[in-house]
Amino acid sequence: MSTDLSENDLELMRKKFLASPKNRVAQNAVAQTSIDGVALDREVVVGTDRTVSNLLDDWSVTNQKKSGRCWLFAGLNLLRVGAAQTMNLKEFEFSQNHLMFWDKLERANFFLESMIETADRELDDRTVAFLLSEVAGDGGQWNMFVALVAKHGLVPKTVMPETHSSSQTARMNTILQSVLRQGALELRGCPVQEQQECKQHIVESVHRILCIHLGTPPERFPWQWTDKDRVFHRDGEMTPVEFAAKYVGIALEDYVCLVDDRRPTSPKGRTFTVDYLGNVVGGAPVVYLNVDMALIKKAAMDSIVAGVPVWFGCDVDKMRNNDLGMWDARLYDLESVYDVSFSLDKAQRLAVHESQMTHAMLFTGVDVVDGTPRKWRVENSWGDERGDKGFWTMNDNWFDEHVFEIAARRDQLPPELVAALEAEPIVLPAWDPMGSLAR
Repeated sequence: MSTDLSENDLELMRKKFLASPKNRVAQNAVAQTSIDGVALDREVVVGTDRTVSNLLDDWSVTNQKKSGRCWLFAGLNLLRVGAAQTMNLKEFEFSQNHLMFWDKLERANFFLESMIETADRELDDRTVAFLLSEVAGDGGQWNMFVALVAKHGLVPKTVMPETHSSSQTARMNTILQSVLRQGALELRGCPVQEQQECKQHIVESVHRILCIHLGTPPERFPWQWTDKDRVFHRDGEMTPVEFAAKYVGIALEDYVCLVDDRRPTSPKGRTFTVDYLGNVVGGAPVVYLNVDMALIKKAAMDSIVAGVPVWFGCDVDKMRNNDLGMWDARLYDLESVYDVSFSLDKAQRLAVHESQMTHAMLFTGVDVVDGTPRKWRVENSWGDERGDKGFWTMNDNWFDEHVFEIAARRDQLPPELVAALEAEPIVLPAWDPMGSLAR
């Protein structure tokens, strides 16, 4: 039987708190400064330097500003490395706005198709309610990035630059949400034979809104540039797909998404997908291969040592210091401040929604000692005001606890895991935390 908190309970807790000098010191300290400032472990900070044995980056970071496009930025940051080398440029960026435009349009179509498919269910059905709550977000996954590049190609940032709404997406997204939720009801009440015509009308409205906010993507564009040696080049006119084919030096179709999901319900060595997760109807599905963390680390390390950065997804907010640009699993000694044990492991945190993938970035360096990674260098997309001009340092213990996935080449896997990729994936429900990065 449940009981309320009695006056005696409250008085006892008050007396216990005041009886401890440690509690009073902590209270005084936190009253004047942030808890992170009080709990920051000086020993961890002093023991972490920024140098790594294998460093790839010699370029400037990008800035997603007030948007949730980290997955697009991380993907394009991976691809721009080879493009800049091919064009002999010191700095180069693909247009993030271009891919976001197509993601928003494709995802609107994907959402409306899901509303048609679930039209026979009640609005309070858990899947329908979840889909209606997750409309027109900025997030995405690796496979969704690959699908966009394959269908819509790429353009230089100068061809389709940022706009106010691409850098600050909140207001545009609320408008798109209203249009799509209204459209969902229209589709649910529409005769089956008229649903596709109705859907097309809604998608046209979304296209018009996106053009107003983000600009109109080019069908063709002229490309010319002056390289870092002051040599002028002219490539003539090309389509975005032609541009991507010429300047993307990585075979994206060779990459697979490796994840570390340690929940008892998620067997290692199996593929998974999340119901209704995706953006391009008919595109390759979002598929994860669940493997041991040791394999994920080795694949990431080997790729960097070979000269290729690594796209990854993580729970970015855990044990993070913005001013230092640092992650460490023991960065804040909260247990000593609060006298509370924080004992959940990675699987438990995921199971109870204490942790999930919230951000995607790029590994651009690794510090290897006797064949083992000690720390990692990270290219973030939050501008150059934090860390080492926008590059961050991740100690390896944080990788263990809070990194969930990387994109790795298929040929980095042992034969048994390559074979596992061919199996029908286990379908997780739409609300499973393994789909959180796309939200």
